[in-house]
Amino acid sequence: MKKIFYLLILIHSLIYAQNITIDSINHQIKELDSLINKNVWNIHYENFNKYQEINNELIILDSLLKKDNLKSEQKEEIKKKILSLKEQLNLLKDYKDFNFAKILLVPQNIEILPKLTNPLAIINAFSHIKKLKNEKEEYIFKFNNFKNLINTIKEKNTDLKELVKINNSKENINELEKSNKKLEEFEQALQFVSVSFLVYEKKIDEEIFRVQSEIKEQSLKALNLVIAIVIVIIISFLLKMIVKKYIKDNERYYTATKIINVVNVNIILFILLFVYIENISYLITILGFASAGLAIAMKDMFMSMLGWCVIIFGGSFRVGDRIKVKYNNEIYVGDIIDISLLKITLYEDITLVTYTDNRRAGRIIFIPNNYVFTELISNYTHHGMKTVFDGIDITLSFDSNLEKAQKIVEEIVTRYSKPYTNLAKKTLIKLQNEYSIKNPQAGPKFFTFFENYGMRISAWYMTNSYAALTLRSTLCKEIIKEFNKHQDIKFAYPTQNIYFPIKEDILKHSKENF
Repeated sequence: MKKIFYLLILIHSLIYAQNITIDSINHQIKELDSLINKNVWNIHYENFNKYQEINNELIILDSLLKKDNLKSEQKEEIKKKILSLKEQLNLLKDYKDFNFAKILLVPQNIEILPKLTNPLAIINAFSHIKKLKNEKEEYIFKFNNFKNLINTIKEKNTDLKELVKINNSKENINELEKSNKKLEEFEQALQFVSVSFLVYEKKIDEEIFRVQSEIKEQSLKALNLVIAIVIVIIISFLLKMIVKKYIKDNERYYTATKIINVVNVNIILFILLFVYIENISYLITILGFASAGLAIAMKDMFMSMLGWCVIIFGGSFRVGDRIKVKYNNEIYVGDIIDISLLKITLYEDITLVTYTDNRRAGRIIFIPNNYVFTELISNYTHHGMKTVFDGIDITLSFDSNLEKAQKIVEEIVTRYSKPYTNLAKKTLIKLQNEYSIKNPQAGPKFFTFFENYGMRISAWYMTNSYAALTLRSTLCKEIIKEFNKHQDIKFAYPTQNIYFPIKEDILKHSKENF
């Protein structure tokens, strides 16, 4: 009896232990099922299978509905079921032709960045590399997620196999077969995805390497460009220092620095052109066609540029020169304050022209450089000249002592213009080395002419090119002050005699009263 009792206890213990093992395995399977069901790839797969099941069921119901031996109630029930299944099928229509191995896991073709041609594209290149790395990381995350799903299914299948060994139930066997089928399909997809991942990773790495190489190339090119530009700027700076040291004249120094600046800018532009233009012959061809149209459309601008070359290299005008320009019957006299590539900038001073005609001064006048070809421009201070001939006219009556008046005018004009006469003589001697000037005369000149209402004394003298009105004003005051001391010198001015006819009775009446 004791042996039987112990045997029963042993059997009971084994059954209890087995039940505990089964419960433990079932609990573990539930946890694995929870992880599997949450996985996005499993959800897609189950939806695809669900779509196929519903579609197959609809085919069966459609075939049943065509049978003639069905009652009307059965047909209505089948129609309702078909309608419900079609609604479910419509919700799952995105999974009709679903293949997660080719559609979800295999990435699309990577974006190819165009070849870098300038340093500004480096910023976009870094952004492109960052984007590719992010896409690669995202793909790796998806790939690892899919591998984890397969490992979880394998773990579940191991538990199911153990459960089948313990409890060979039909339910567990069916579930194991279904899970094995899923695992087989997933493993086939994993093989395909693994190959595609290697190809994708290689493409990504090649594109990143190519872009990084082009970044290095453009960075090196930009560095060389900066070094070249810095060298050009340093050379221009040294040239300016040399010019400042050896050219003491401010006007010539300004012109020299202007030329250095223009040459410096052009050299930098040519450096940029030859560094970043791949096909120079292609560029020259384009510029050839473009320049033909631009030459017509922008004729005045090109003529102004050519005029600038004539002005700068011809030496006709310099900054600081006093010039006179005539345009549309208007005359402008002033000093050049700037000569740019397209225009001459003139500061209008108070001169005889502003006194007699314009009645305006102090304006900034912009003169296109092409005027040197089309308009007459007078230069009062060409090649260092500081003087210019000016003249005043004095009209005296016919009965005035003309000889005395002319002596007075000659003495005053000669005395006040003597410093400018000496300066003009020195300048004219220098100009003889460059121009054919025969018998240069800088002394005052006096002329006498008949006028309708008197004799005119015309006095011409050298004066400061920048302050002609000052000496003219002084001479006028001194001459009239001296003339007022002599009664036999009278100014002439336009006069008119008026004769009134007088009747005899008025004349007689006037005589009687007297």
